[in-house]
Amino acid sequence: MSGTTLKDAKLFINGEYVDALSGETFDTINPATNEKLASVANASEQDVQKTAEVAQKTFESGVWSKMSVDDRAKILCKMSDLVMERVEELAMVETLDVGKPIKESLGFDIPRAAQNLRFFAEMAKYVNHEHYDKGNYMSYAKYAPAGVTSLIIPWNLPFMQMTWKASAALAAGNTVIVKPASYTPLSAVMLGEIANEAGLPPGVLNIITGPGSTVGTAMTTHPNVRRISFVGETTTGKTIMKNAASQLIPVSLELGGKSANIVFEDADLDEAVSGSIEAIFRNQGEICLAGSRLLVQESVYEAFLDKFTAAVQKIKVGDPLDPATDMGALVSASHLATVDEYVQIGLAEGAKLAAGGKRVAGMDKGNFYEPTVFYEVDNSMRIAQEEIFGPVLVVIPFKTEEDAIRIANDSIYGLAGVVWTNDLRRAHRVAAQVDAGLLWINCWYVRDLRTPFGGSKASGIGREGGRHSFEFYTEAKTITMKC
Repeated sequence: MSGTTLKDAKLFINGEYVDALSGETFDTINPATNEKLASVANASEQDVQKTAEVAQKTFESGVWSKMSVDDRAKILCKMSDLVMERVEELAMVETLDVGKPIKESLGFDIPRAAQNLRFFAEMAKYVNHEHYDKGNYMSYAKYAPAGVTSLIIPWNLPFMQMTWKASAALAAGNTVIVKPASYTPLSAVMLGEIANEAGLPPGVLNIITGPGSTVGTAMTTHPNVRRISFVGETTTGKTIMKNAASQLIPVSLELGGKSANIVFEDADLDEAVSGSIEAIFRNQGEICLAGSRLLVQESVYEAFLDKFTAAVQKIKVGDPLDPATDMGALVSASHLATVDEYVQIGLAEGAKLAAGGKRVAGMDKGNFYEPTVFYEVDNSMRIAQEEIFGPVLVVIPFKTEEDAIRIANDSIYGLAGVVWTNDLRRAHRVAAQVDAGLLWINCWYVRDLRTPFGGSKASGIGREGGRHSFEFYTEAKTITMKC
């Protein structure tokens, strides 16, 4: 793993890989070694201007926007096939750039990306067009592609998140500009090669790399842009919404989370332990859907905490390229410092450690942090209220069902949640009352791509997935005719 380097990444504009207009680059770093992986083109506002003009011209040409849905679907399905043909290569790049275990990249992230492409390609054929008769009049609705679409992708699941957004936008007939995160751009840039091989017309998919402060701002204020979809931190989401407002651009924002993972006394405790481990330590806890607040009913609190802590001790933290590794490296040295700062805050607030709380011994070259569990936590503590975005869990006891719901909803966030119980009525009752966009019952992170995805409160606005994606990435037009 030490010394591994990858191909340098350029901008993908109009079907070609090109340098930034300035010629500037930045380095992307291997989180497991803190060594350079590759140089990446550092775009500027001028590069965004150029790309937006290409995307607008391509959209207006109709080469993609007016192509039949069936023909668009064939190209996107070909891209899906090509992703799976290169699944091992893409998974390795993803793991090296993000620091996540190869078994996650290879077993879930890249295959899910291929599924995204195929799902939205196929669904585009069957999106219903409304038709109504009223007396001597007939009205029907057409859903036309909105135009140039800006997609800003987070660093934690770059290839999967990119295809989740781009697949729907492309299937709807839009041209797309994607900005992957500067921490993890390498796999996303590779989608350009796949697009060319599949026959996607030049200018339909464009990928530019660079800082959010300049590139992201330009992508969210350019007059050619007609849709913006962003996944990331809440403060940045607010800035993007303000930028978009100046151009009246519709936005879809999937932001932070501090999700409650609720364990009732009648739950299958072994199942709940296993699922809760996955919910917080998958992807090193660097996932918006993480069940980072574990609420456990008092009657089983000690027994559950003992089982959970014992399971945490078995988590293998190590080389992300080792198939046996359960948890890899945090994305950067600065993020590791942030996570550790929160651990110190938790200790100062009076919380106690059941596990972890420090860097992994003997792995100082990389950004490896122990899976960490706090107990004796009050929900008012900063570690229970603020998104840490790392392998840090807080365990909070509750007495009654009403108590659990109150604690779960005592948060600025409303993205996701989990309910563990064998009481069917309780399961649906609690799920209905927890203020979050996604709730799982006796499972976590199971996704049907037809269902709406998104959060409430500080976790964002809008929904994507299935028909909700097509509603966002299109403009509805009603046509009425006298018969």
